[in-house]
Parts: sequence; structure tokens; C-alpha cells
Amino acid sequence: MNANKLQPSAAGAPLLLLPGLMCDSRIFEGLLGAFSEARPAADYGLAATLEDMAKAVLAGAPERFGLLGHSMGARVALEVFRLAPHRVERIALVSTGVHLPGPDEAPKRYALRDIGRRQGMAALVDAWLPPMIGPAGTSGAALYRRLRAMCVEAGLERFEAQIAALLNRPEVESLLPRIRVPALVAVGSDDRWSPPDQHRAMAALIPGARLEIIEGAGHMLPAERPEALNATVAGWLAQSVIPA
Repeated sequence: MNANKLQPSAAGAPLLLLPGLMCDSRIFEGLLGAFSEARPAADYGLAATLEDMAKAVLAGAPERFGLLGHSMGARVALEVFRLAPHRVERIALVSTGVHLPGPDEAPKRYALRDIGRRQGMAALVDAWLPPMIGPAGTSGAALYRRLRAMCVEAGLERFEAQIAALLNRPEVESLLPRIRVPALVAVGSDDRWSPPDQHRAMAALIPGARLEIIEGAGHMLPAERPEALNATVAGWLAQSVIPA
């Protein structure tokens, strides 16, 4: 194993990384560089439901695996668990939520869609991305450029499919108590989109879940504080699992 890699999980199963809205494996560069078992999950393509995204992940997954999802990707991870709990060795939910859409969510998402339709993807991303980054990272021009390029390259068609999936997401809160594998719930202390209290409530519903609130990070936690997230993930991966 590369000396720069952190210790793998006890069982050594692949750890599939599931990105969020407008993101791809670039959001997980820190994790991919640190853990030998970490790898991107199968691409969602233009799937317009979380269930179809989960089916795409399962179609490209080995028989047993761990899951780490960020933002929308954590919701996809929960749908993977709903469809095939016997295949999931462990699960990490990062910067996310389990609530159903509120009355203000659709208008806000459609407003962004309309910016993209009228002015292009770059304008959409510039309206959406800044609040996703915590105050400690807002002055990081290089970080912003990397994240902006990733999101712009996602394209409007993918954005529209993904917001359709999010606005029609299924109830998932009742699924949390059924998770009986090592679970991690992690969030940045400055996450304005998915705040820490939301994660405390989620962790309380998952038996034995580890809750980690990482200081100085916003919603783009994996890119903002990769070393801190890696340390948290290493502890979670070291937890023993119950054989399938």
C-alpha cells in the first residue's frame, strides 16, 4: 500500500463515493488520494429519480461495498441501502438531510434552472455555489475555480434531471433506524444548506452512528477540509463490520 494512503477498512471492501448535485468525483479528490479502497461510484447519467440513480450505482458495484455520499449523493446512498441492504458493509452520510421538500424549495430550484436557461450554466453556478462554501473557504480563489469548473461542466440537462429527483425524493427518515452497519454522519460547522442540527437529528436515529462536526467547513466539506474529513473517515473505516 502506498505510504501516503491511510489504513483501509477492516474488511477491505471497496468504498464507493457518491457525489451531490452538479458534482462528480473531483469533489472527492482528498478521499481518493488517501484511501486505497475509495473509488467513484457509477455515474448517475441523466437519471431523474434517486431510485434510478441508486440502481445505476448498484449495477456497477461489487457484491459488497461501503458507501460514502455527499449531499444528494447521501440520499442516493440511502436509496442503495433501501434496495440492497445486504450488500452494504458501511455507510457515511455527509452534508445532507432526510427531510422532504418544503414549500420554498421548488421555487428556489426552478429559479436557478431559469437562470441556466436564460444566461447559461456559468451564471447558474455563480448564483448557487458561493453560499455552499463556508466563510473560511470563500476567499480561496483556487478552490472556487475548481468547484465552479466541475459544476459548470455538469451541464444544464443533468442539473434539471437532478433537481427533478430531489424535488420528488421519497420519505427516508423511517429508514434510518434500520441501518445496522457502521454509520458515519458528518457535516461542516458552517454548512448553511444542511446545518449541524440536522445531522445531529439524523445520527440520533441511526443505531450506533458516529457524528462528526468539522470546524471551518461549509456544504462542500470534502473539498474544503479534506484532511479533517479523511481523519474522520479513517476512524469510521476502522470499525468492525458484521459479516453478511
